[in-house]
Amino acid sequence: MVQKAKILLVDDRPENLLALEAILSALDQTLVRASSGEEALKALLTDDFAVILLDVQMPGMDGFETAAHIKRRERTRDIPIIFLTAINHGPHHTFRGYAAGAVDYISKPFDPWVLRAKVSVFVELYMKNCKLREQAALLRLQLEGDANGGAGHEREPAGLLAELSARLAAVEEQAEALSKQLDDESADAAAVATAAHLERKLTGLRRALDALEPGTGSGAAVLPS
Repeated sequence: MVQKAKILLVDDRPENLLALEAILSALDQTLVRASSGEEALKALLTDDFAVILLDVQMPGMDGFETAAHIKRRERTRDIPIIFLTAINHGPHHTFRGYAAGAVDYISKPFDPWVLRAKVSVFVELYMKNCKLREQAALLRLQLEGDANGGAGHEREPAGLLAELSARLAAVEEQAEALSKQLDDESADAAAVATAAHLERKLTGLRRALDALEPGTGSGAAVLPS
């Protein structure tokens, strides 16, 4: 069963959270509510999220301060943040948001189709990264098993390598298709950069697998983190 991605919705107004859930329910992912910046930071302590939709104007800890805390944490600094704002912000306001770590701004009332499209891109990138980490973990297990004489492994190394290579090829194909979808002027710069980062990781993992193939003369490989 494919694990669903989690999307964090942060807004102090219940009606806004309800509207976000109604719009994003079509993505069939797990939607997590937070009614304040403090509540959002607590949720981020235990769960991994594909993207955060963060209201700018909140009492107490506002969106800027919340984003700054998120970006200071090692665990959460790479999670994309989309700011939701109801005010007519000028250049200074926009600069402050991007300086706090936002990848995009969406003004209220927002277009449901645009919001869904933007969120879906980051969900897809998150799922691709999860698959990549799974393949890297399997390869590490194989390397550790080889270093220990192959104890506990029922399959031959060559067979496992072939399986890993096939799984990686499927992820590479999906990543290439995603990059083609983003290859136009309307694509978010942050999404394009994230996709490029994913492709670099895939390239590193492919090189690691190729180095393990018989006849390469290399018994070790550096895996992408």
